[in-house]
Amino acid sequence: MTTFVPPRPWTASYAEGVPEDLEEVTGSLVDIVEASARDYPDAPALQFFGRTTSYRDLQASIERAAAGLRALGVKAGDPVAIVLPNCPQHIVAFYAVLRLGAVVVEHNPLYTPRELRKQFEDHGAKHAIVWNKVVATVQEFPSDLAVTNLVSVDVTRAMPALTRLALRLPVAKARESRHALTTKVRGTVAWESVVGHAPLPAAHPRPVTDDLAIIQYTSGTTGTPKGASLTHRNLLANAAQAQAWVPSITRGDGCVVYAVLPMFHAYGLTLCLTFAMSMGARLVLFPKFDPELVLEVTKKHPATFLPLVPPIADRLLAAATAKGVSLAGTEIAISGAMALPHELVVPFEQATGGYLVEGYGLSECSPVLMANPVAANRVPGTVGLPLPGTECRVVDPDEPTNDVEPGQPGELVVRGPQVFSGYYGKPEETEAVFVDGWFRTGDIVTIDDAGFVRIVDRIKELIITGGFNVAPTEVEGALRQHPDVVDAAVVGLPNEHSGEEVVAAIVVDPGTDVDVEAIREFARGILTPYKVPRRIFVVDELPKSLIGKVLRRQVKERLVALTSGS
Repeated sequence: MTTFVPPRPWTASYAEGVPEDLEEVTGSLVDIVEASARDYPDAPALQFFGRTTSYRDLQASIERAAAGLRALGVKAGDPVAIVLPNCPQHIVAFYAVLRLGAVVVEHNPLYTPRELRKQFEDHGAKHAIVWNKVVATVQEFPSDLAVTNLVSVDVTRAMPALTRLALRLPVAKARESRHALTTKVRGTVAWESVVGHAPLPAAHPRPVTDDLAIIQYTSGTTGTPKGASLTHRNLLANAAQAQAWVPSITRGDGCVVYAVLPMFHAYGLTLCLTFAMSMGARLVLFPKFDPELVLEVTKKHPATFLPLVPPIADRLLAAATAKGVSLAGTEIAISGAMALPHELVVPFEQATGGYLVEGYGLSECSPVLMANPVAANRVPGTVGLPLPGTECRVVDPDEPTNDVEPGQPGELVVRGPQVFSGYYGKPEETEAVFVDGWFRTGDIVTIDDAGFVRIVDRIKELIITGGFNVAPTEVEGALRQHPDVVDAAVVGLPNEHSGEEVVAAIVVDPGTDVDVEAIREFARGILTPYKVPRRIFVVDELPKSLIGKVLRRQVKERLVALTSGS
């Protein structure tokens, strides 16, 4: 049987130097740091509050950490949870776990205990490397979820000595910063003891290309945790595709990548971690986005490559203007996770002298599928062109084996080396998102004659706020736990700063004196902050279908009408 290979008109729109296809990847993710350590041993690999780590020292730390984790009992195939902000220890832990052939499971360290517990229930990891600010949460898991080896990380230990000393000063600002970054813990294994081992023997078995590398959690329409199973092949391919897309950037010390996006998110993981390491780049780590810290680094080491979301670009530009700091030298910024307003692109590119282009991806695709060319022919308002080696079709959502007419809207289905094999431990959900080997993205798109893709709607009802996905059903479930709330519907409404904001319509018990702010506060005890509704409206009833399903689209239309004058 012959596999159907659709035409790829978009390759004619590629920027100069971008290949139509890539060679098949081999090896594993651990090879990319080793290659950079071999080629650029003395070049800075990491920079954290001004302190740098060379590629030689990074590779040595990875080998020692791998030996330390092996001594704790971590074996090939074991899931190992990482619950860390952006910091050098995160990079070392990530590659040390992979070096053993074990599987990284990334987690948001700002998740509530309930959210974190749900993910641990799903993957069942018995080994965890955790920011000491979050250790107590993991220690309070019930006995059936007990973590056998809990390694605690004090991120301040990776800072320069003077910065650490400043955190100990008896002044309010120092106390506030110290409290935000670290805390004392008991009953854990200190990270320093893990990296204190002799290096792992060179003969220790290595992972292979099709081994599972990462379980990356993604929000589904049901709100239940779903871990996308990503192999070394998937992630190596996506890093190679990113390299191919920016041929003007050379490998080595001249390449500077800013990690302002969290690396526990698929977008930040690939473009700020695996891509940067594969380029032999200086990866500048920020525990959270702080415009002032970014501007300080920009003065000396402007970003060659800056992955971001529109709110970050907006805040960075505003801060640079207010403080009179030049952004010149920032070569390529790529924006994802939400629509990129053209009115932001123009002043940003004027300020940097570089490019700000939009891309598109999903956690299931490692995550990048498309990007605008880094060239004059980029098309604002589109998510660009499929990356080299990526195939896509536009199909009828109700009959996904049938392509729609050229130029007409339909569901985007894709395949390529970066596309995952399925959801961890969820064969039925995996089967539901594939049709004849093509992954169903759930996004309604059009593709023009030049191959540029435009997102026009979403089948999935996910809300994208500040670059993060929010499942409406999860928020609705939290609101319904409030004793006064009878029913709830959650939708995303446009917001110029965050893409969308989470908004809820609720029905309450008759005669109840509703305190909307108290209901929001209740939700904060269940949900991570970005999922808590920014606004809550009390309504008499929610529109429902004949079978009783809430019609969120109608709810959204009513709330848009209600808020249009606000």
